[in-house]
Amino acid sequence: MTRMPALEIAVQDIAGVRIAGAVGATRIELAQALPLGGLTPSPATLELAIETARDLGVDVHVLVRPRPGGFHYDTEELAVTERDVRRAVDAGADGVVVGALDAEGALDLAAMARLRDAAGAASVTLHRAIDVTADPVATLAAARSLGLRRVLTSGGASAAIDGVDTLRAMVAEAAGDIEVMAGSGVDAASAAALAATGVDALHFSAKRRVREEGGVRMGSAADGVGGYEVTDLDIARAIVAVLGR
Repeated sequence: MTRMPALEIAVQDIAGVRIAGAVGATRIELAQALPLGGLTPSPATLELAIETARDLGVDVHVLVRPRPGGFHYDTEELAVTERDVRRAVDAGADGVVVGALDAEGALDLAAMARLRDAAGAASVTLHRAIDVTADPVATLAAARSLGLRRVLTSGGASAAIDGVDTLRAMVAEAAGDIEVMAGSGVDAASAAALAATGVDALHFSAKRRVREEGGVRMGSAADGVGGYEVTDLDIARAIVAVLGR
């Protein structure tokens, strides 16, 4: 019988936190700018999300990523990331989600050790930076050697459902010493098959796009107008339902 994975929902706002609680998710990954791959959320969003999640019994894991566009960071970017990790944990986050690669595209062990230490006793997840390394299974082993709690991975594919063979290999390599969480494109059509790989958790956003209509165009000020993403309760419920929750 397939082991039931824990559920983590990637959210960007307090409404998303409430939906995670409503569907029985174990935790949230709190971020902003998910269409860009996710960036560090604002301090106010973090504080309100933690307050809301505490009442719902949902853990808060904070994505800490200083910019879009890759995972190789210079000295200043790494310093920002380290401080944001400390601030998230000091604010009450249960964990952080981080990732740093070296100039060759391999896991930056020194940078990751620095971020792990900044998190103290909080849980540390290596995010999908693992999926752009040459060998995700070997990178998982490196993450395990650092004492990280889990990896978030699609098995090196664009969508997790296309990386099921690698996900199975990662579960075998992990041997219960580090958690494997499948994410990227997880939906009601793929959730059961992904759970069958033996992963410890499923990560999904259950998002839909809200479009803003009308308004007066104001040159470049309107470039960011036209829509935004929200967590959708019905989509989240559909994913949970196929897992028999």
